[in-house]
Amino acid sequence: MWTEFAYQAQPMRVTFGPGRVRQLAGEVEALGLGRVLVLSTPGQEELAMRVAGMLGERSAGVYPKARMHVPVEVAHAARATARERGADGCVAVGGGSTIGLGKAIALAHGLPVVAVPTTYAGSEMTPVWGLTENGVKRTGRDAAVLPRSVVYDPELTATLPVGLAVTSGMNALAHAVEGLYAPDASPIVSLMAEEGARAMVDALPRLGTDGHEARTRALYGSWLCGAVLGATTMSLHHKLCHVLGGTFDLPHAEVHTVVLPHVVAFNAPAAEAMRDALERVLGTGDPAGALWDLAGSLGAPTALADLGMDERDLPKVVEAVLGAPYANPRPVEAEALQTLLAKAQHGDRP
Repeated sequence: MWTEFAYQAQPMRVTFGPGRVRQLAGEVEALGLGRVLVLSTPGQEELAMRVAGMLGERSAGVYPKARMHVPVEVAHAARATARERGADGCVAVGGGSTIGLGKAIALAHGLPVVAVPTTYAGSEMTPVWGLTENGVKRTGRDAAVLPRSVVYDPELTATLPVGLAVTSGMNALAHAVEGLYAPDASPIVSLMAEEGARAMVDALPRLGTDGHEARTRALYGSWLCGAVLGATTMSLHHKLCHVLGGTFDLPHAEVHTVVLPHVVAFNAPAAEAMRDALERVLGTGDPAGALWDLAGSLGAPTALADLGMDERDLPKVVEAVLGAPYANPRPVEAEALQTLLAKAQHGDRP
């Protein structure tokens, strides 16, 4: 039973529903922005151009060069473009890479960000930023990078390939999982985490068959899971994924997918609230195994080796993870961490 806790609501506006992107100009106007730079990855440049067209005279053009893990050189170039075009805000259309780039601009220049998510990454709900330089990913929290408005439109996820949607959804699940054992958890966060995880677990197996309904439910789940990420302190899982992704340039969502079941197995003995919630969501007394089974049954990767990780580099991961303090319900020691990573490397069932 909760007797003491603190909960800080994030100051943002959220709109949700099919076709909501067509009301984006109104969201931008409500924030008092007159000229916004539209951000995207190269692969989503066409969508970004459509969004810029919806904004009309409020568009300062498109910057379609967002990249995974937000390399500092990309952030510098985007910041320069925003300044040159006289932008007083940004619209980030895409997943974590694009929204992360918007945050990098906000961090340097204080330009408000309007997020239009097209994946389930959840970055739009957090004040967390990340930048990668010389193979090292730095992260931090700053209220200035929190998007001021988030427009969730399930229609924008319709073209997301099922395989990418699955790993993006597993990434969202990781936010909920860590929120359930965070040192600053609260009953509100725990409710959001369990409901978000339930929605995502329900939606993932149906993404290829139930179309709009499943993707709407998945987007709802990602919103809640992202809100959990924004409200709590992340632990071992996210530390591992930041090191693996930032240092070895491994794909972000896929790394989360592979690592999650193994961290759940590692922390379960010391995280009763997480274990009980996941047992309710997954309907089994073996949540770690169930998450591994879920990923595999949906064709998602289950081994770091399949993502290009060289086993000889695992000691570097252990060193980096142990070298920076962070909260975790179970003490993290070198030998146990090496065992966890070896299982993840080979794709063993936890």
